Amino acid sequence: MSEPGIKAGVERALGEITNPRHGRDIVTAGMVKDIAVDATGGVSFTFVLTPEDPGSLARQARKAVEAVGGVTAVKMNVVDSAEGTDRPSGRPAGRPSPAPPAPPTPNEMPGLGKVLAISSGKGGVGKSTVSANLAAALARDGHRVGLMDADIYGPNIPRMFGVTGKPEVLGGKIQPLEAHGVKLMSLGFIVERDAPAIWRGPIIMKIITQFMHDVAWGELDYFLVDLPPGTGDAQLSLTQIVRLHGALIVTTPQEMAVGDSLRGAKMFERVGIGVVGIVENMSYFVCPDCHAKSNIFLAGGGSRLAAELGVPLLGQIPLQAGMAELADRGEPIVVSQPDSPAGIALRELARTVTTRTAGLAPALPITAAPR
Repeated sequence: MSEPGIKAGVERALGEITNPRHGRDIVTAGMVKDIAVDATGGVSFTFVLTPEDPGSLARQARKAVEAVGGVTAVKMNVVDSAEGTDRPSGRPAGRPSPAPPAPPTPNEMPGLGKVLAISSGKGGVGKSTVSANLAAALARDGHRVGLMDADIYGPNIPRMFGVTGKPEVLGGKIQPLEAHGVKLMSLGFIVERDAPAIWRGPIIMKIITQFMHDVAWGELDYFLVDLPPGTGDAQLSLTQIVRLHGALIVTTPQEMAVGDSLRGAKMFERVGIGVVGIVENMSYFVCPDCHAKSNIFLAGGGSRLAAELGVPLLGQIPLQAGMAELADRGEPIVVSQPDSPAGIALRELARTVTTRTAGLAPALPITAAPR
């Protein structure tokens, strides 16, 4: 196909994508600029996003162009609307504002298998408990699993797995520790237990980069990342270092947690990472004597959040007496009490995650940092 023909096909494909923010297609709305086609069929263009636009539009645009006949490669430069428009800067002529440095492009690391972030909008919802048990359940099902504790401010994964040693360095690579069939790396292995992490963003980025690139993870099927609560430096750093396959959002049923989790999910959407689904922790309590089911924290929060985001509710994990004590002893409940209500729910969650992520490809890199 000729270069003009490919360009026309690209314009038609992009013109079929609608921005839900205002209902116009992205070409008419001026979001696509500088389309160029080279002699080999390579296509390049600029994609203009505002802070209000969903980051998933960039992924849709790239996929649409890749599907056009004759296209052999796609180079998409995503810019903020302030960068993509001409506006007076208030600076003297001949002295343009210096461009901010571009964020690093995330790498695809196929040896890690499915790379999944586990996040929550707020602390106290049991995110690390879900992360630890999901990792252990996947390992029990025969998968090769790594778990990176990126919760810099509260690294609890070592305690939850009962591991206290210092990792060795062999051949210039940090050797992950292992427990219950899961390879582990955490800041808790390196710093003293009472040492506070009073660090700014660049230090956090450096730590996460080292945990990703300088640890001998080997060949894995699943690589889980336990993130700190919120939408801060650790989350943004991770999306700029590795191409994630998706994010799992952990919440509890009450509206306060659901609202914060919604903001966390929207952060991943904004940087082009799909949300695999919602995990509702502490969903209900089953009496160990009469087996009656009680909704301690109301009910339905996880379902409402999933519906609002248009993603599945992956699992509902009950409260269970003695679960916290097991975690303090380094015994994930899927290992020590696999047939208990929480153990069953967490093992089912692992199988659901396996099914839901089977066909996922890593998120396409978006080179503009969110504002």
